[in-house]
Amino acid sequence: MTNADLDQLAINTIRTLSIDAVQQAKSGHPGTPMGFAPVMYTLWNRVMNFDPKDPIWPNRDRFILSNGHASMLLWSVLHLTGTQAVNANYEQLGEPAVTLDAIRHFRTLNSKTPGHPEYHWVSGVETTTGPLGQGIATSVGMAIAKKWLAARYNQPDFTIFDYNIYTVCGDGCMMEGVGAEAASLAGHLGLDDLCWIYDSNHITIEGNTRLAFTEDVAARFLAYHWNVLHVSDANDLAQIGDALATFRKTKGQPTLIIVASHIGYGSPHRVDTAAAHGEPLGEDEVKLVKRAYGWPEDAQFLVSGGVYEQFNAGIGARGAAARANWERLFSVYREQFPELATEVDQMQRRELPAGWDQDLPTFAADPKGIAGRDASGKVLNALAQRIPWFMGGSADLAPSNRTALKFDGAGDFQAATPGGRNFHFGVREHAMAAIVNGMSLSKLRPFGATFFIFSDYARPAIRLSALMELPTIMVFTHDAMSNGEDGPTHQPVEQLISLRAVPGLIVMRPGDANEVTEAYRTILQLRHEPAVITLSRHALPTFDRSKYASAAGVAQGAYIMADAPGGPPEIILIASGSELTLIVDAQQTLAQQGIRARIVSMPSWELFEHQPATYRDSVLPPSITARIAVEQASVLGWDRYVGPAGRVIGMKTFGASAPLKELQKHFGFEPERVVASAKELLGRS
Repeated sequence: MTNADLDQLAINTIRTLSIDAVQQAKSGHPGTPMGFAPVMYTLWNRVMNFDPKDPIWPNRDRFILSNGHASMLLWSVLHLTGTQAVNANYEQLGEPAVTLDAIRHFRTLNSKTPGHPEYHWVSGVETTTGPLGQGIATSVGMAIAKKWLAARYNQPDFTIFDYNIYTVCGDGCMMEGVGAEAASLAGHLGLDDLCWIYDSNHITIEGNTRLAFTEDVAARFLAYHWNVLHVSDANDLAQIGDALATFRKTKGQPTLIIVASHIGYGSPHRVDTAAAHGEPLGEDEVKLVKRAYGWPEDAQFLVSGGVYEQFNAGIGARGAAARANWERLFSVYREQFPELATEVDQMQRRELPAGWDQDLPTFAADPKGIAGRDASGKVLNALAQRIPWFMGGSADLAPSNRTALKFDGAGDFQAATPGGRNFHFGVREHAMAAIVNGMSLSKLRPFGATFFIFSDYARPAIRLSALMELPTIMVFTHDAMSNGEDGPTHQPVEQLISLRAVPGLIVMRPGDANEVTEAYRTILQLRHEPAVITLSRHALPTFDRSKYASAAGVAQGAYIMADAPGGPPEIILIASGSELTLIVDAQQTLAQQGIRARIVSMPSWELFEHQPATYRDSVLPPSITARIAVEQASVLGWDRYVGPAGRVIGMKTFGASAPLKELQKHFGFEPERVVASAKELLGRS
C-alpha cells in the first residue's frame, strides 16, 4: 500500500468512526467529520508539533475545535494518535485518553467522548467548546499568552516557547459576534502564531447559509488585518499543506484559511444538505456512504491495519522528537536561568511564588474610607509585582475600574511590546472574558475588568470558565447604584444573583478596603475555581478592626463582624459590599434602644456554603430567626439566609437616574429602614 493509500485509509477511518459513533448514539453531527476529515488528518499527522505520549508538555501546538458539535473529528484523531490520559495532578495514567470502546459509547453517561469537547474530562482537549464562537475567541487568548511567554522566557539560543495555535471553525463561528470581537483584536495585535481554519460548507441547521449569511468573510478578515488564504477543495491534501506552510511563514498577522468543503461528503442523499448536520445518516445511508468510500458496508468501528502505524510514523514520531529536543533544551536552560525555569514550573502547576502576598496592603481605620475600586487597584499592583505571570486589563475602562498596573516595567501588551502586563481589550466584553479563559488555559493568571452591569456581555465565557474549573478573575466595578445619574441601564440589579447561580463560580462583594485585600488573598489561592469580585465606585468607610473582627473572615465567605454587648444577639443583620456600613450604623442605633444585633458580613455565599455546618450555624444560629439581609440588588435567594421569619431589603425594580444619596433614600437603603424593620420583626414599638 502506497503512502497516499495510507493517507486515504486514515482519512476514511476518521470519517467512518464518526459516522458509526453518531449512528450508534442516535445523536450527533456526522456531516462535518465527513467533509473535513482530510483537513484534520493533514493538520495533525503532517503539521502539528504535539506528542500524543505527553499531551501537556508546555511547548506543544494547541488545537481547538471551535465548532464543537463536530466532536467526533477530535475523538477519532485522539484515538488514532494514541493520545495518553493525564490526571488533574499532571500524572500520566498509562492509558489512552480515548479508547475505541469510548467511541462506541459516544454521547453516553460518563463516556470520554461527550457530545462536545470538554476540558479536564479528556486529555488532548485544550478548551471546552460548544457555544459557537467561544473556541475561536478563546484561541486569541492562547495566542496572546504564547506571545507573552516567549517575550519573557525566551533567551538567546533558548527558544522555550514557539508553538502555534490552530483552530477549526465553521459558518456558525463566523456569524457569532464574539468571534468578530476577538478577530478584530487579534488582527490589531498581529498574532502571527494564530491560525483559524474555516470549514466553509455553507450549511447550518436551518439550511443553506444564504438564508442569513451572505457577507464576504475574506474581505472582513482582510479589514481586520489578517492574512487570508483559500483552499478550493477540502480533499486536496497538497493545497491544505501549502496553506498551513504559508501560515507558518507569515509574520505580523494572524491567518484565516478558508476551506471549501462538502458537508456529508460521500453521502448520496445528504451531501450539502442540512440533513447531514445534526442527525444520524440512517442505516441505509451509512451503507451507501461506506460503499462510496470503498469501505466494508457492514463493518462498524473498523480501524484497518496500517492506520495506527501511519499516525505513529507521523505525529507520533514528530511530536516525540519535538518534545525530546525541548526537554533537552529546557534542562540546560534550567541551569543557566534557574529563576525563570522555576517560574515556568510554577505556572504549569498553577502554584504561586514564595512571598506572593507579603506586600498586600492593610488599610487604616478611616470613616471617610476608600472606594472598593481604588483599594482593588492597590492590591492588583501589589500582586502583579510579586507574581510575574499575573496580568490583565479592562474593556476600555481601566481608568474607571482602577485596573491599570502602574509599577515600573509593567508596560502595555501590544504587537511591538508583547511582554507588557496591561491588556487593552477595547469595548469587547464578550471577547475579553473568552480571551481571559485562553490565557488561563495557557497557565497565566489573568484578570479582565468592566462595569458590573456589563458582566451580562461576558457571561457566556464566565460560565465556561466555571465549567472548565479555570482560576480566572473578573473585576467588576460600579457594583450598585453609585453611578446614579447614568440611570437604570448602568445600575446592576439582577447581576449578583445571576452570577451566584453559576455552579463553581466564586462571587465576592467586599464591604471595605481590608475586605478587598482579603478577597484577593482568597481568590489568588484558588486553583480550580473562577472568581468574580464586585467593587464600589464610591468611598466606603474603612472599619476599625480593633473594634470589629478581622477582615480575614472573608475567606469563610461570611463572618461575625460584631455582636452588641449585654448578652446574646436578638437579631442578625447581614449585608455585603457597600451595605455593610449601613447595618453597622443600624446596629449602633439599635443598641442605643436596648436591642442587641449581630453584624454578619457576607461577601461570598459560595465560600460560606463551603464551610462545615458547625461554622455556618455559629455565624447564623438556627435559634435566632429574626434576621435582616440588606443588599442593593435583587432580593432573590436571600431567603436561604434570613428564613421565613426574616426580611430582605433589596431591589424589586430597576433603578433610576439621580444622585446616589437620592437613590439610597428613594429605595430605602438607609439605617433608619433597617432599624424600623428590626423593631417590627422583634415586636418592639
